[in-house]
Amino acid sequence: MTASQKITTDAHPLGELRGAPRTFWRDMVRRFLNDRAALVGVALVTIFLLVSVWGLFGTPANTNRSRLGQRLQAPSAAHIFGTDGQGRDIKNRILRGAPLALAVGVFSVAGGGIIGCALGLVAGFYRKKVGAVIMRLVDALLAFPTLLLALAIMATLGAGLTNIMIAVGFSTLPRFARLMEAEVLSISEREYITAARAIGAPPIRSILLKHVLPNSLSSVLVMATLYVSTAILAEATLSFLGLGPAPPTPTWGSMISDGSSVLQLAPWVVLFPGFAIMLTVLGFNLVGDGLRDALDTRLRER
Repeated sequence: MTASQKITTDAHPLGELRGAPRTFWRDMVRRFLNDRAALVGVALVTIFLLVSVWGLFGTPANTNRSRLGQRLQAPSAAHIFGTDGQGRDIKNRILRGAPLALAVGVFSVAGGGIIGCALGLVAGFYRKKVGAVIMRLVDALLAFPTLLLALAIMATLGAGLTNIMIAVGFSTLPRFARLMEAEVLSISEREYITAARAIGAPPIRSILLKHVLPNSLSSVLVMATLYVSTAILAEATLSFLGLGPAPPTPTWGSMISDGSSVLQLAPWVVLFPGFAIMLTVLGFNLVGDGLRDALDTRLRER
């Protein structure tokens, strides 16, 4: 290889020679795919999504029907995960509970994230009177732990799946608002924002929506992924306490609550719903950690 060929090869990485120039998002995807823990999380989340679809369309209609003659049967070929105290197949009830957990995780985080990010965006951009009022309210909400705040809201609204979504979404709202406010304050001090203001760009349409918001979405995406697992765990806790959908609607938390009275006699009644919660929460946490590491340029440089 001649010196000129070597210089040409060094100046043009293999991806660019193949017509795929390196960009921030391409590098992010590459780093994410090289993270084995993140790939395990993707596999777990994919299984959870498939189980949710199966629970909606592939389980028998009589899943919640009691069969007292089959109560507390151990795992077998007929009932892979065994039966509960009313003779219902635990596998089918876990499958039926997966779509409910997914709905709470997605809708509550989406609602809390959108409203919280909007408040944080306004508070960070208008820092004086409006921002100060918003962030003092957010600080007051942050004084309560997520689950405790959700319990207080549930005590006001009452039990039910929709109320759980509202309670969990409202309890995550101040976290998103604080994150977005911090991101806006950081981005607003960068040179391209100063330049946009210097040339007279419209503050809302150009600076806020075109520059500040897109550059804040990576952090919001990471937090949303992590808080889906928090929302699923909160839903299971509230259902365990009897604040979820009314029986016989199956939720993973209510299944654990029903099996706690026969834990020593039939541990599989609690074991398998507990494993479902653990693997789902672990999957979303691993995906969130992988996204954080892939998007954080400071970690990459270090």
